Amino acid sequence: MSLYYVQKFIYNINRDTKLQTGFAANADMILANYDLTDEEACALREADIGLLYVMGVNGQLLMHYAAYRGLAWDDYIQAMKDGLAKYGEVRAGSYVTIDGGAGGAV
Repeated sequence: MSLYYVQKFIYNINRDTKLQTGFAANADMILANYDLTDEEACALREADIGLLYVMGVNGQLLMHYAAYRGLAWDDYIQAMKDGLAKYGEVRAGSYVTIDGGAGGAV
């Protein structure tokens, strides 16, 4: 998993309207510039906020990406909860569950 590159892409697209335009026109071409696994590229392409959260994407980056992709705040929170239910515990990053409890950091 290349969490660094997932977060780098999200950081860049959150700030760069030219990148947003390029991503809308040809997501695969833009994503090819980042060292991503197929799962990561798919999650970004499909705006799978729940999977991105479980992968360990930082919440400050992820909330802006979710807004850019059209999710309202309540939908963003629910997407993270749904991600935990569908994909399991957070895998990496700041939100890794360390106590073995269900539900992660949401």
